[in-house]
Amino acid sequence: MAIVSIATALMLAACGGTGAGGGAATSAGATGSAAAADTLVGVAMPTQTSERWIADGNAVKEGLEKAGYKVDLQYANDDIPTQTQQIDAMITAGAKLLIIAAIDGTALTSQLETAASKGIKVIAYDRLIRDSENVDFYVSFDNYKVGVAQATALLYGLGVTDKDGKATGTATKGQKVELFAGSLDDNNAHFFWNGAIDTLKPYITDGTIVVGSGQDTIEQAATLRWLQETAQKRMEDLLTSTYGGKGTGLKGVLSPYDGISRGIITALQGVGMGPSIKEGLPVVTGQDAEIASVKLIADGVQQSTIFKDTRKLAAQAVTAAQDFLAGKTPEPNNTTDYDNGKKVVPSYLLEVDTVYADTIQAMLIDSGYWTADEVKSGVAK
Repeated sequence: MAIVSIATALMLAACGGTGAGGGAATSAGATGSAAAADTLVGVAMPTQTSERWIADGNAVKEGLEKAGYKVDLQYANDDIPTQTQQIDAMITAGAKLLIIAAIDGTALTSQLETAASKGIKVIAYDRLIRDSENVDFYVSFDNYKVGVAQATALLYGLGVTDKDGKATGTATKGQKVELFAGSLDDNNAHFFWNGAIDTLKPYITDGTIVVGSGQDTIEQAATLRWLQETAQKRMEDLLTSTYGGKGTGLKGVLSPYDGISRGIITALQGVGMGPSIKEGLPVVTGQDAEIASVKLIADGVQQSTIFKDTRKLAAQAVTAAQDFLAGKTPEPNNTTDYDNGKKVVPSYLLEVDTVYADTIQAMLIDSGYWTADEVKSGVAK
């Protein structure tokens, strides 16, 4: 993936969310010291099966190393015991700070208790860690707004609203849709779902759209571990049980993540729908701007994706880490919404964008996130 310099991203993050009493520029000046060079930071990421998490891990590691720290970056391949063991090992190795993107947001209580007993600060990265008082800071995107954006994209694709969510007043009534959610053990999945459902509810209530299967709760729509294969199997089952095996009448599918989207699209095309939206494929949303899905959007197959610029998220995590390691407190921009069951975790939230075929150039290529060749091939280089 073509990624701009982490130093540039750090400057962007510093403009929006510097730590109290300092910020990225001030902290960076101190991190060239011998003390910083002897400081180990543990970075725990959930999996390498998603391009997104590989990019996050590499960007966080690069930013921390440029700031002068030693970094232990580990991926757990979506296995909870592996992640807990990796975090235990980081603590044993003397890490002074942990940045954790949890597989299961409820499974790390013991590790965080140990970290707190040793004075190790913990930054939850994009996925809120639940049921622990020992989460010191949270960096993420505004995940409720992600859900709103996904639902708005779906409604736009169905002609119910414009791109900004304003009702057109000319939409066909009774359009059938299906809903997919993320993994229930990921706190973000609930924010995505709530934002989407709050946005869709008025149009479900007035009959503009109808959930054909009747599966309209997050428990029914959930996709364990966000797996593409799991989503494909559920979509295949829905096509058989509700749409006569051919998808007759299905107009759109709310998908919270690009991997899930590709599973859904495979199932839809497998029964002869499409192959593109112009040729009758239902509108399918997404998230994370994964290159395989960006190509599908460019080709008119997937309708949209939510772009979460992970370069800025990684830079914000580095900024918060620098503040903690300098004895300062990072400055949050949200202190009310992210209750993990034990405390409201001070958070820094970044904004997101919706990518359609006509905005790939401006949002993804011109910004250096992907190159034109990558978009054309669907493969990261």
